[in-house]
Amino acid sequence: MSAAKEAPPLANLVRAGDAQTEAVAITPFAFMSRDVSNAYLVTTSDGDVVINTGMPDGAERSVALFKPHRTGPLRYIVLTQSHADHFGGVPTFLEQGTQVVGGPGYVEARDDMLGMQSFFGPRTFKLWGATLKRDTPPKPIPQVTPDLFVDRELTLDVGDRTFVLIHAPEGETEDNIVVWMPKEKIVFTGNTFGPVWLSMPFLNTLRGDKPRRVRTYLQSLAKVRDLGAEIVITGHGEPIVGKERIKADLDRMDAAVRYVRDYTLAGMKAGKTVHQLMREFAFPEDIRIGDFHGKASWAVKSIWREYSGWFHYEDGTTELYGVPRSSVDKDIVELAGGADRLADRARARLDAGEPLEALHLAAVALGADPGNRPALTVKRDASQLLLERSGQSNLSETMWLRSEIAECEGLLG
Repeated sequence: MSAAKEAPPLANLVRAGDAQTEAVAITPFAFMSRDVSNAYLVTTSDGDVVINTGMPDGAERSVALFKPHRTGPLRYIVLTQSHADHFGGVPTFLEQGTQVVGGPGYVEARDDMLGMQSFFGPRTFKLWGATLKRDTPPKPIPQVTPDLFVDRELTLDVGDRTFVLIHAPEGETEDNIVVWMPKEKIVFTGNTFGPVWLSMPFLNTLRGDKPRRVRTYLQSLAKVRDLGAEIVITGHGEPIVGKERIKADLDRMDAAVRYVRDYTLAGMKAGKTVHQLMREFAFPEDIRIGDFHGKASWAVKSIWREYSGWFHYEDGTTELYGVPRSSVDKDIVELAGGADRLADRARARLDAGEPLEALHLAAVALGADPGNRPALTVKRDASQLLLERSGQSNLSETMWLRSEIAECEGLLG
């Protein structure tokens, strides 16, 4: 397999269940079925609890994988957040008497996401379509409404086990909860820390969603760290085992996110621009974490906007009005002597190892002449160079660039 086609770590996680034939036994009473987001079964002396259900397409498989381990009626389904990859399989799992539990604001957050699918859908497909490719059309997303809601904290006693549901917002959604089993020292965190452990949170996704505030993220991290868990079971991937390792990992994530926040705020106070801060950012090696879903440089931009709002002073008056910079593309192209000449300049910048500057110039040429072949070729080649430089560890960056390349190749025929 060529480097250009290797899957980022997150892509491997969300497809890990494709070949799964048995549930993974995490403990003698806790089992995992891998899906886009994993489903978990916890057995008790008086029935069972499921934590998240995966997508509609994977639910029948998960139910079948759990069946050999079931010990009684399904008492509760706990949804750690309101994204479809957590609640999509609920109708398949439901039994007579099962109660569904969600976090505070679940319904509003669910409706915001599902109601905006005409906007989010094409964006999601561009970033995730190739990763989640299936042989058949996906099943529709069900309208799942919980029977019970957590406010700040809710305790459920089921047989010999206690489940404490704790509101820990904005890992991915405002309604996010974690599930703490105090006797067993196990916490199910869902996507509180994103889909990849020891990775930078995605404070503002490329697909689009309500912003996640850095302060709230750090508060939720502290809530989980203070539990003193011996096993952390996340929304994706393998459990993290060992009290000391878990504390060390959470300390590292806390230090990394705080470093990005403090770096950004210090730069703002020093008069640096957001783009300058993005370009100059570098982690100290002792607190570096992964850029598999979010990226530290993107977090700089998110934190900047969280503290400063949408108006960029350096862009001036035009930011106040609904006329974009692209409205003068034709003027610039005319002054440059045509789209071909601008594409030639873009090619020169690319040949000099400056793909982003080349993309800026190609965008102006294509704004005036969308079918201009030299500009499309530069855009394709610049995107390819960025893909090669990226290391392809971040799924959104990788899939965005691959989609841009494919789009250019399609237009070029």
